[in-house]
Amino acid sequence: MIRDNRHDSAYIFGAICRDRAFGAAIIVPAANTECMNLHLQEISTQVAPGSIAGLICDSAGWHQTGGELVVPDNIVLLPLPPCSPELNPMENVWAYLRANKLCARVWDSYEAVVEACADAWNFFVNDPDRIRSIGTRGWATVNVQGRWYYLAAKRTRVALPRYVLLYMA
Repeated sequence: MIRDNRHDSAYIFGAICRDRAFGAAIIVPAANTECMNLHLQEISTQVAPGSIAGLICDSAGWHQTGGELVVPDNIVLLPLPPCSPELNPMENVWAYLRANKLCARVWDSYEAVVEACADAWNFFVNDPDRIRSIGTRGWATVNVQGRWYYLAAKRTRVALPRYVLLYMA
């Protein structure tokens, strides 16, 4: 039996806004705080002027604000409870990309892996209906009540400015 023992990896740090049917991503060689900072900078450039992005994130080590994570002023992190990936629509994005664009393949080089990741992400974000479809959760929404925003799935209150652009990552 012949086995391919190459183990190069690339990571897509991605976020979507289902309301604007828009996505922002970077492709990096590692998943760490430094790369998360780059991702936050990229998201920050895509937030509409005067808005704040509520970035839903799980409890991965590089999503933590433990001193090294630099969160731009126009982004607020909304952490999910532990072991609750079903609350994060981006998990469906990753499953979709793995099942449809990044499955059962072997690439010849790291550059080919990065190119495949870029092609997969571009395929996804170039279809606004796909972003809305995969990114929508009727039971996990942000409801506006006065100047407080309730993340229904978590039942927590978050004080944010009136106009919020919700990204998921």
